[in-house]
Amino acid sequence: MIDTGPVARPRAGPGEVQPDGEIGREGSVTFQSSSFIYGGDRLVYDSYGEGDRMLVYLHGLLIDSEINRGIAEALAARGNRVVLLDLLGHGRSDKPHHAAAYRMDTYASQVFALLDELGANDAVVGGMSLGANVSLFAATQQPDRVRGLVIEMPVLERAVPSAALLFVPLLLLVHYAQPLLRVTSAALRRVPTTRFGSLNSFVHAASLPPDSMAALLHGILVGPVSPTQEERSRIAVPALVLAHSNDLLHPFNDAVNLAAQLPNATLVRARSPLELRLRPKRLTDAIAHFLDDAWATPDGADGEARPTLKGTKSESRAGTP
Repeated sequence: MIDTGPVARPRAGPGEVQPDGEIGREGSVTFQSSSFIYGGDRLVYDSYGEGDRMLVYLHGLLIDSEINRGIAEALAARGNRVVLLDLLGHGRSDKPHHAAAYRMDTYASQVFALLDELGANDAVVGGMSLGANVSLFAATQQPDRVRGLVIEMPVLERAVPSAALLFVPLLLLVHYAQPLLRVTSAALRRVPTTRFGSLNSFVHAASLPPDSMAALLHGILVGPVSPTQEERSRIAVPALVLAHSNDLLHPFNDAVNLAAQLPNATLVRARSPLELRLRPKRLTDAIAHFLDDAWATPDGADGEARPTLKGTKSESRAGTP
């Protein structure tokens, strides 16, 4: 009998436990699911590709890492190691019922705990929405461990009114309608996983237990949302900012202002909020080139500075003149 190696299995859903070291497959790329303990809670992550060129990419609020699996597959195929972490309260990670467990600044600590688990000194860190803000916190907390930033759809000052209008009513709903939501969330947890990561991610978000969702929303809303403008202006590592127009929760002007505040940032305008998930090649090419530049020069022992990017402080449309 010929040994064909590990059998690739489908990725586990949020109500299932995928054993540490389990091998899965998405498209032509295999990934490995693992977990570690942080503050007494279990955090789950998937690792795509191999090597030292690591990108940790984070999901948005309530949704999970399924939404980023296509990005991970594309970038891993280009020689990068991409790690998708389910932050506490999301996806397959544990979901405590107390709001104090959920703060964006403490989420950044989970990123560094992941690097410790993987034995990595540093990584490029990025993510969408919540994940973008967590990445900014990471760069202010331990800048020596963040080689670069990929900031997709940041939620900053101009987004505050829209965020309040969306999430405060949702918090009230999950708090006062828990009996009904327990039934609907339990039913959604039985929905089979599809081959569409973004769809799976939104189904997983709707299937969160209402007490966990209430604690998560409460903790995020009362905690700090982003580093201060002064702290952001001191982030010296290269940054790629991805943003789009006509989005009240992720205003394009917030991204423009962020790119202006960061000393070494390039702004790339997406055609829509769905481009990176549905027609990703243009933007994944931009991310891949950014990663090439970010890892071009060794950092640390020899005292050499990290690389700077051409086109800083500019807005570009990747793949266009």
